[in-house]
Amino acid sequence: MEKRIELEKRGRNPGQIEDLNLDNCRSTSIVGLSDEFTNLETLSLINAGLTSLKGFPKLPNLKKLELSDNRISGGLNLLRTSPKLTHLNLSGNKIKDLDTLEPLKEFENLKNLDLFNNEATGIDNYREKVFHLIPSLKYLDGFDVEDKEAEDSEVEDDEINGNESEDDDEEVLDDEEDEEDDEHLDDEDLDDEDVGLDAVYKEHLEEESEGEDYEGEVIEDEDEDELVEEEEDGEDEDAEDESTPRGKKRKHDDGEGN
Repeated sequence: MEKRIELEKRGRNPGQIEDLNLDNCRSTSIVGLSDEFTNLETLSLINAGLTSLKGFPKLPNLKKLELSDNRISGGLNLLRTSPKLTHLNLSGNKIKDLDTLEPLKEFENLKNLDLFNNEATGIDNYREKVFHLIPSLKYLDGFDVEDKEAEDSEVEDDEINGNESEDDDEEVLDDEEDEEDDEHLDDEDLDDEDVGLDAVYKEHLEEESEGEDYEGEVIEDEDEDELVEEEEDGEDEDAEDESTPRGKKRKHDDGEGN
């Protein structure tokens, strides 16, 4: 047990440890567990081979003690040094009578006691007598005095239901996100359609503008042809004007000659 304790400490100071698991460490008595574990709240010694609680240390803040599946038959008075104890599991031990449980009546905070698979559970009116013996006790072997299941189980059920409701909420959120994504995709499709229409419209405008430019070029060509024709007509008239005086000069020259 001492080696197991050192292993579980993992280099920590004993006063810093709140939970300690020594299950299956195999020891007939408590060895190596000292009063230095002042802040220990949970101690588990399941199936450790204990035959007694000899050597149990002073653990002023201990609240939960697991001692199931050992061979303990008495010595519960050694637990008095842990007055804050609220949960004690002694199932699967060798407790034969209710007198062995007498020291537990001094634990004012003890709420939950398990004695499954002990001979004492076969005593007549066992449950009624144990509840009477330990006034602070609320649950015995998982049920209260009216045979209603312990709150711990009810809390677990609530947690399960709470997890289911959280899952449902997550599914609803996922559905909403999917719908938002679909709407976003629809908007993108519409944008794409708008872009497509804009492109078609722009292409149509470009074709029309090209057609207008072509007609403009034709008109310009026609204007140029008219200008060319006018220039040619002007040249012809100039040529006629030039030829006429020359003819007159020739005639004049001929007259002088005659």
